[in-house]
This record gives sequence, C-alpha cells and structure tokens, in this order.
Amino acid sequence: MKTFFSARGGDPGYAILNWIAANNDWGMEFVNLVCAGICVSGLINFCRQQPSPWLGFAVAVPYLVIVLGMGYTRQGVALGLLFWALIWLERRHLWRFLIFIGIAAMFHKSAVILVPLGLFVTTGNWLYRTLAVFSVLYGLWTLTLADTIDTMWVNYVDAEMQSSGARVRVLMNLLPGLVLLFFHKRWRVAFPEGRFWYWMALGSIVAVGLVEFASTAVDRLSLYLTPLQVVVLSRLPFLLRKEISPETLAVITVLGYAAVLFVWLNFATHARNWIPYQNTLFLW
Repeated sequence: MKTFFSARGGDPGYAILNWIAANNDWGMEFVNLVCAGICVSGLINFCRQQPSPWLGFAVAVPYLVIVLGMGYTRQGVALGLLFWALIWLERRHLWRFLIFIGIAAMFHKSAVILVPLGLFVTTGNWLYRTLAVFSVLYGLWTLTLADTIDTMWVNYVDAEMQSSGARVRVLMNLLPGLVLLFFHKRWRVAFPEGRFWYWMALGSIVAVGLVEFASTAVDRLSLYLTPLQVVVLSRLPFLLRKEISPETLAVITVLGYAAVLFVWLNFATHARNWIPYQNTLFLW
C-alpha cells in the first residue's frame, strides 16, 4: 500500500479516477465531472445547514467555486469532502468526520492537517477521542506525507516559492475569522457545537503572519480555512439581526463578493484562462 501511494504521487484517489477514465476511453471530461460533483455537492450540502443557504453559496461562488473548484481540481475535491466532514463535525460524529477527511487526503495529501479538528467533538470519552484522532493522523501521515515531506519543505519553504495573490486570499479568510472572534459570545450561544470554528479563525490570523515566510505553502493550506467565509458570513445576518437588518447585511455581503469577482476576472494574473469560458458541452 505504501509503495502504491508513493508511486502515484501520494494522491491515489485522483490516480484511480484517471485509471478508470483511461481504461474506458472516457477522457478527462469524466475525471473533471466526478471531481466537480464531489466539490459542489459538498458545498451545497454545507450551505443548506446554514441559516441563509443562498447567501453562503453566493459567498462561495467567486473564489471557492470559480477559482478553487475550477482551477485546483484535486484540492477542490478535498475541499468538497471537507464540507461534508464539517457537517458531521458539528453534529458530533467523530468517525464520519475522520472518514471524509481520510478520503479527502486520498485526493490531496495536505488534507491530513485537518484530522486534529476531530479533537473538538464534544461527545464521548476524551481519551478515546484523542487516541482515535492521533491514530488516524499517524496512519494518514505515514501513507501520504512521510515520504514526501522533506521534498515539499525544500520546494515550498527553502526555495521561497511565491504565489501571486496569496496575501489577498489569506486576508479574505482573516476578515470572517476576526468577526467570529469578536462576536464569540453570541456565536457560542447560537451555535454551541461550533467550537472548532474558533481554532480555524485563529488559524486565519496565523496564516497572515506566515504568508511572507512561505507564501505558496501558506496559500495552499489556507484553502482549507475558506469555509470560514461561508459559515461566518451566512450566519452573520442572524447574529447581528438586532443591530442591522438581515436583508441589508446580505446585500452588502453579496455586493462585496461581486466586487471580488469583478476584480479577479479583470486583474488577476491567470484570469485570461477563464475568459472566454469554454465548456466541453458548448464545444460539441
């Protein structure tokens, strides 16, 4: 098993999809369709758990769907599976959370870093929970990262690989993270099972501090913090309903993300690869 993981570059889930497509002459269209289905289904189901599902999805479209889902295929799958995992985490189902994170790691090895979130499940014996989380963490680390971590460190950190736009992307996570921490008392009352979101909010602060040190590595890992944008901004109208009209706050949020999309499509380095958008269905 370990040899298989190493030979396939540590992402056997994606390798299997390509193998199925190659052996059935289905092409990359099949691979992309399956990956998109996993990514979008996870996002939709996560949004449905929020007080304002449509607002959560509107927040996700400019970056999570268009940039990440369409541009980072393997990590987009991992993020879609993370959305499923977070649903179970809030419902306090430890093993279902760990299973989804384990599958996510089969598509992008970096998802292994999410396993410790299982420690914040608030039911069951804490010793059993700790042993389960660290056993899964050790197993996934051994299978996916152990043989490549040194190479990844050299490529991403020692080589000081830079990602254009990384600072902007980590700041997009920082804003909802700070909002969550500022309104943590209200959040605790309204969403008592969401304690792990505090740690993700703290992670958004840490990412801002580290982005100058290794922007590409921090940028890639910060993608797993992007659910903060969906969950915080879709719940904010509910949390602030006494101070600001929910409709007003929703309009402000949508306009803000519309501006993000406009700026990205017009000024981003790789925006030319999206405009004009070409879908296989339109080319037949």
